Amino acid sequence: MHILFIGYGKTSQRATKLLFEQGHQITTISQSPKTDEYGNHLIQDVHHLDLSGIAPIDAVYVLLSPNESTVEAYQQTYVDTVQPIAQALKGHPIQRIVVVSSTRVYGENAGERVDDETLPNPIDAQGRLLLEMEQLYQTAFPAQCVIIRPSGIYSGASARMQKLAETTKSYPNIHWSNRIHIDDLARFLVFMLHVEHAEKSYICTNNMPQPLHEKILNIQRELNLPELVLESDRVTGKRIYADRMKSAGFQLEYEDS
Repeated sequence: MHILFIGYGKTSQRATKLLFEQGHQITTISQSPKTDEYGNHLIQDVHHLDLSGIAPIDAVYVLLSPNESTVEAYQQTYVDTVQPIAQALKGHPIQRIVVVSSTRVYGENAGERVDDETLPNPIDAQGRLLLEMEQLYQTAFPAQCVIIRPSGIYSGASARMQKLAETTKSYPNIHWSNRIHIDDLARFLVFMLHVEHAEKSYICTNNMPQPLHEKILNIQRELNLPELVLESDRVTGKRIYADRMKSAGFQLEYEDS
């Protein structure tokens, strides 16, 4: 298959390597030069995408991310790019388009359980823009579109978490966090290419929600650091479960968050 990646960051690079090793032809779109040997790398602005000069595309992965977390950046990166991408793909025999969104589309924030059957109900502007992007792609590619909603993406030992452990003396409340290792996310994206009767959307998480203060506390104990004090039993965040990912037969390599 000829597979197009729109956006070529760390997750795309991992997925591309796996697909290249399976024998697929890869073309990538990004705003800066790439040098790995896994694909034909094109530098284009996705707002003015031109795919008229390349071989017919069978499948597409869209993994865009804004340079900052402002509402304007989300609008420009996620929503304003859908129409030019859809227009550029006209005439190509697209069998599947996999669009990476976020669990931010779920607005629950009091420790509720969230799974694939939970209806998205974002509570902030960025979440609403992500949901709008999803709906635009589903309208443009009703039979081909699959939405992937990863939770917090991490890779390897987190310097940020160790820094938190070293500096956190107290924590304001119980806040549930959810994670997925970047390698598992990349593997799941590749896995979705081969699912014959895919659902419209999939959560991607390791199914091990954990209060953030407990994660910090565990690191403090491992490093013999002073232990934090929990200030309140108020609960925020959500407990996210990827039921469809599991039922599809996908196996995680990094289950322990």
